[in-house]
Amino acid sequence: MKKKIVAVLTAMTMVFGLCACGEAAASTDTKTAETAEATETASEETESTETTSAEADFTIGICNYVDDASLNQIVENIQNRLNEISAEKNVTFAIEYDNCNADSNVLSQIVANFVADKVDLMVGVATPVAMTMQGATEDNKIPVVFAAVSDPLATGLVESMEAPGANITGTSDYLDTNAIMNLILAQNPDIAKVGLLYDVGQDASTTAIAQAKEFLDAKGIAYVEHTGTNVDEVSLAVDAFIADGVEAIFTPSDNTIMTAELSIYEKMADAGIQHYAGADSFALNGAFLGYGVDYANLGVETADMIAEILVNGADPASTPVKTFDNGTATVNTEICDKLGLTFDDVKATFEPFCTKVVEIQTAESFN
Repeated sequence: MKKKIVAVLTAMTMVFGLCACGEAAASTDTKTAETAEATETASEETESTETTSAEADFTIGICNYVDDASLNQIVENIQNRLNEISAEKNVTFAIEYDNCNADSNVLSQIVANFVADKVDLMVGVATPVAMTMQGATEDNKIPVVFAAVSDPLATGLVESMEAPGANITGTSDYLDTNAIMNLILAQNPDIAKVGLLYDVGQDASTTAIAQAKEFLDAKGIAYVEHTGTNVDEVSLAVDAFIADGVEAIFTPSDNTIMTAELSIYEKMADAGIQHYAGADSFALNGAFLGYGVDYANLGVETADMIAEILVNGADPASTPVKTFDNGTATVNTEICDKLGLTFDDVKATFEPFCTKVVEIQTAESFN
């Protein structure tokens, strides 16, 4: 801009040195240059406005708790569904995504960054992330939508499932523990001892393990429990179960055990132990059976809830927590073979207790 102004002033000086007639012409030229400059400035401002209007309508901060098949499936389906909504509603969503890998310090920093970036909404995938976001938004009231929180009431995230009461709501993968216990007994009517495998630090496991103990006590079935907070500890816990002579192991929708599943499933299968767990992703990663929520659908429903809040102005405080039918049993057919079972027989045994029984083979992630 400075170069343009200097050029105009130089032209004026040269014309003033010629004649009065030239002065008039210089005046005309100056006005023409100023008009052109003003037009160019207005054009630049218009371009700037157009660029701003083309930017995202909403910025969303998504934090995943850990890299595992279940939670990754949720994130993928949230993002895919938001892309669909973007086209449907003619809005755009800028997504800031991060994964804290179960590190509380990293988690706190990620959430602090979301706050500093003034995101329009945060998405917390799994209970620890949701709880951290809840604490970080008490004053600024940034809306929070959680995903795959097993017990929002027990953890204090919401006042009630129907009316959360604050700036937070979301989707729950609440597990019907008794349903899994019934599957264990259906397949093993004379079972004498069950193993309970979980991470004591996972809030998602607390209620489910208590319910499992209550169920087994009522049936007079013995149980032993071993826990782990990382892959190595979980592997040692499986060794202990083998030594204990358990016939089946139950795990809730526990992210620590989910992360370790690919490292432990062969041990259990080789020992003839059936592993029953609270998500289809466990079966994908080698467990005998995964029972519970369709996490792909949970991700879609979470995205719909995000859109309701951001696009349609829904209030999280009065938006009910979304729960799902926990009636799908996913059976790993490769593990069936290793255990000397056939999928058709297992399916026939489980069908009276499930909405549906589906088969899967071992893989690292869903296609």
